[in-house]
Amino acid sequence: MADTVTPRFLRDLKAPAVDRGQVLTFGADKPLVLDSGKVLSPFTLAYQTYGELNAARNNAILVPHALTGDQFASGIHPVTGKPGWWDVMIGPGKPIDTDRFFVICVNVVGGCMGTSGPGETNPETGQPFGLGFPLVTIDDMVRAQAMLIDDLKIDQLLCVMGGSMGGMQVLQWGSAYGSRVFSAMPIATGARHSAQNIAFNEVGRQAIMADPDWHGGDYAEHNVNPSKGLAVARMAAHITYLSEAALQRKFGRELQNRDVLSFGFDADFQIESYLRHQGMSFVDRFDANSYLYLTRAMDYFDMAAEHGGVLAEAFRGTRTRFCLMSFTSDWLFPTGENKRVAHALNAAGANVSFVEIETDRGHDAFLLDEPEMFATVRGFLGSAAAAKGIP
Repeated sequence: MADTVTPRFLRDLKAPAVDRGQVLTFGADKPLVLDSGKVLSPFTLAYQTYGELNAARNNAILVPHALTGDQFASGIHPVTGKPGWWDVMIGPGKPIDTDRFFVICVNVVGGCMGTSGPGETNPETGQPFGLGFPLVTIDDMVRAQAMLIDDLKIDQLLCVMGGSMGGMQVLQWGSAYGSRVFSAMPIATGARHSAQNIAFNEVGRQAIMADPDWHGGDYAEHNVNPSKGLAVARMAAHITYLSEAALQRKFGRELQNRDVLSFGFDADFQIESYLRHQGMSFVDRFDANSYLYLTRAMDYFDMAAEHGGVLAEAFRGTRTRFCLMSFTSDWLFPTGENKRVAHALNAAGANVSFVEIETDRGHDAFLLDEPEMFATVRGFLGSAAAAKGIP
């Protein structure tokens, strides 16, 4: 039976314990050494699997999640009651076909759905870590995932694929563990965060920290939640996930449940109401401190910096097959950033293909029903499976 946990951000709502999927705890004999020099031990990874691992143990696909995702990529999410964040992609007969592949999705270190993070209890104090939890990087997340893959006794992953922050993890897998990754599909991502992306993340962090209920990160001890600050952070970030064309098509300047302007500060426009709903529904399933930690991890990510400023050196000698995908209206991780990675892979002599999909749905297109994306995923995974002799 799966372990259950009441997420800290839900405790004030008197929510019942929720299923956090499969859980693996690494003891003192297997510490996670972080890029900061700190050591996390013991630590826990919460993950979910879909499909079955075949006898050859070569049909496994790792799907790292994006910033606000978690291990529940498919099926019904135990907190929201809605389909998982990539339910359109993962399942029987879907592009990532669980009748054929064994899919693994891990809640990242620093997250808030059962994996060790700032909301978990510090064994030394008996209180939530809060800001006492060490800062983590994308590299740290991937290093922890590699330990899980070791525990599952999988020598080589058929594919690692994901979008946005998940795509960053895919790139890191291809760089740090190339021999263990047969193929990789980074989607709507980049090898670093731009100054603009860092700026938007900082606005979100400052909104959280300015909330009087944040209490320096110790809000659990005060039995409160900085929900207003976190909601504003989510609203600001959500704008970056969409495109101006999509916003105009979906909302325009239409009024919300009224025929005339209110001449006040209620949600006069539909777009205002939509963003407020996005913000308030987000605080029911996500932890404010985790938001700080994960946005910081994205900001710190810079693959070229780790290799003397030359991005191609991050992939030198790789034998992993890469397929990169971008979307024309994505201004958070524009096509140019994706092409920069493709050029670096070419310079490193890698096997790489690149697909740009025409859509006005912005960065979030990778989470949506995009037929060309589905066809690309099917084709790439089918080719990888055929090369490995997977029926």
